[in-house]
Amino acid sequence: MTKLRPDLAIIARNVADGARILDVGCGDGALMAALRDHRHADARGLEIDPANVAQAVARGLPVVQGDADRDLADYPDKCFDYAILSQTLQTTMRPDLVLDHLLRIGRQAFVSFPNFAYWRVRASLLAGGRMPVTPHMPALWYETPNIHHTSIDDFRAFLQNREVSVTGAWFLSGNRQRSGRMANLLAEHAVFLLKKD
Repeated sequence: MTKLRPDLAIIARNVADGARILDVGCGDGALMAALRDHRHADARGLEIDPANVAQAVARGLPVVQGDADRDLADYPDKCFDYAILSQTLQTTMRPDLVLDHLLRIGRQAFVSFPNFAYWRVRASLLAGGRMPVTPHMPALWYETPNIHHTSIDDFRAFLQNREVSVTGAWFLSGNRQRSGRMANLLAEHAVFLLKKD
């Protein structure tokens, strides 16, 4: 399989062969192309950045330009096996509504996000007193697309309050997968596979 970002590689390994997929915030279509080529998936994409849309379409992928906050309401219920939102939840205006739509549109939903409670982020803020800049969050506070910072524990509590089941969870530090034990402190990124109860 093509070299993918670590969270995307986890998603690609856990998608069933031949699945119908909507990748929301699909970027240049790298995950969609891998799923099409290696999982025989019927993958569709929604992307806000026109340059990324052009790259994905150039790969022969069915991607439309759109905004998760506005356009997911137009999709019918359960029209996909999986709805995927990778590294995009924290950039949405209403992550709660976007997640509701993902779980309505897909029978299951993959969600990945950076963990803003990761120990290096905490240490950077504590030691320097300024918003951290890391390899995985490289933008300065006034340039970042991240508007809703969340932690793994915040996300788990959010899911519990909304009666959403976690059917899979993976935690990453760099390219390395780690256990769920102390993930809120030790993991840079999280990937969840969700299903509405």
